[in-house]
Amino acid sequence: MKYALVTGGSRGIGRAVCISLAQMGYCVIVNYLSNDAEAGKTLELISEAGGSGELLKFDVSDMKAASDALEGWMESHTDGYIEVLVNNAGIRKDELMLWMEPENWYKVLGTSLDAFYNVTRPLLKQMLVKKYGRIINMASLSGLKGLPGQCNYSAAKGGLIAATKALAQEVGRKGVTVNAVAPGFVRTDMVEGLDEAQLKKTIPLNRFGEPEEVAALVAFLASGQAGYITGECISINGGLY
Repeated sequence: MKYALVTGGSRGIGRAVCISLAQMGYCVIVNYLSNDAEAGKTLELISEAGGSGELLKFDVSDMKAASDALEGWMESHTDGYIEVLVNNAGIRKDELMLWMEPENWYKVLGTSLDAFYNVTRPLLKQMLVKKYGRIINMASLSGLKGLPGQCNYSAAKGGLIAATKALAQEVGRKGVTVNAVAPGFVRTDMVEGLDEAQLKKTIPLNRFGEPEEVAALVAFLASGQAGYITGECISINGGLY
């Protein structure tokens, strides 16, 4: 059995990634924090796509919770290991720095950047022992260029991009690749409240992206065909720079 873990897999891009990986033959472990109904819906969609999956509920920003959940999973699954990890979980708490409360800074960094450490580290050893692994980190246009009102989100995603490049150099010799994907404006819950009509004018392709388009890129990076790509951050943003 081949296993893939997608954090924040209950909705949006995470859900689309889960379905794409299931179609590649992976048993997909859907991580989520609180929305049992949406997580269950993702599992149903995986099944409808002809795949298999399971739910793993824990807070990626909580080191102990992540460690306990992943160690428990490994102890109960001796038929394989998690060879594909998609660090997708993330939240936005947009606010100008002048008015940003500490909890909105630390929560955003915790859910994206701390979570990368909390989830990746426990799974890395088996990838290195097996000499095969794919780690794909969900970054953002905000992490590449910075966006006003998103100092916290830009810091989290910019740090994730740098960590991607560093880890890729540490584990490449063992057959483990580490890449990041940086979406622009994609039609999910994350862009609710934004002025789509106005923002489309700034995008050369004149539209928002779809979750399935990002998932297709993630699926390629997770495949054997992408074995010579590592340490990269690939933009998928309709030409918006």
